[in-house]
Amino acid sequence: MSQEFLWYIPNQVDPGHRGDDVVEGHNSLATLTEQALALEEHGWGGALIGTGWGRPDTFTVATALAARTTTFRPLIAVRPGYWRPANFATAAATLHHLTGGRALINIVSGRDNLAAYGDAEGDQPQRYARTKEFLQLVRRLWTEENVTFEGEHFRVEDSTVVPRLTGGTPRLYFGGASEAAERVAATEADVQLFWGEPLDGVADRIARLKRLSAELGREHAPLEFGLRITTLIRDTTDQAWSDAETKVAAMAPTTPPTRSAAARWASSASSTSSPAARSSTTTSTPPRANSAPAAPAPPGWSAPPRRSPSPCASTATWASPTSSSPTPLTSPS
Repeated sequence: MSQEFLWYIPNQVDPGHRGDDVVEGHNSLATLTEQALALEEHGWGGALIGTGWGRPDTFTVATALAARTTTFRPLIAVRPGYWRPANFATAAATLHHLTGGRALINIVSGRDNLAAYGDAEGDQPQRYARTKEFLQLVRRLWTEENVTFEGEHFRVEDSTVVPRLTGGTPRLYFGGASEAAERVAATEADVQLFWGEPLDGVADRIARLKRLSAELGREHAPLEFGLRITTLIRDTTDQAWSDAETKVAAMAPTTPPTRSAAARWASSASSTSSPAARSSTTTSTPPRANSAPAAPAPPGWSAPPRRSPSPCASTATWASPTSSSPTPLTSPS
């Protein structure tokens, strides 16, 4: 198990993602490739690429960027229902094979415009039951041949996915704070992602997920954990808070900006079931050279990569397989 640091690349039609500057060609292949190459150059492992109806297809964007990079690992957000398990397992296996094992997958169970692509789902327990089935079947299709499976939501008969993966399968990331979500994560996910929440709360959730993994008879490698953090970087703390409060006020003009509101914005706190797949404040400006020195990492964590000194906001995932007291990459405090 190892730690990894991932950025976030906006994947949306409309420019100005949560207060970002509106720039021409924000979602062109040239711009997105420039971001991915900059991440490679400055030591980041890859980037999350979000999903949702009304956005460019995430898998297509990830494939295009993987073809133009050499070490960049796309964390591809996907939804059960938008994908059928066998179709998805084949697409992911193909990309993982062609890129030499660089595909990462973020499973999203949050709400979407399901009717737009002919999908439907029930209440929260039903939604997560379908997600669990999806994960179980995808793992079997990656690791077994001639799979026959008949569940409540999906079925296949004598199914063999090609190409066969001999060097390991894509890691499966997952988010969600409800009881139903945590039971799925405890048994089926590889990495549980949290928002940048208060550290005591995150530590409690890590401990609870570890207990659930044991109680529910987890059959995979131990569950790992990651933080999904939005950072706003400025030359001084006061400037960072001031700009964060200004952004909060612009997004919610009827609410007076406060440091607590800015902190909630800065950590991308949300009640949505999948923190890794929802939009958060970020920038299309990737990290550059001459980054500000990183603060010392806490025990059990390695120092984050160098960060941009330019006025920008960024989103990163900081994952640790062992720590029960995670610390954000950086914050405006």
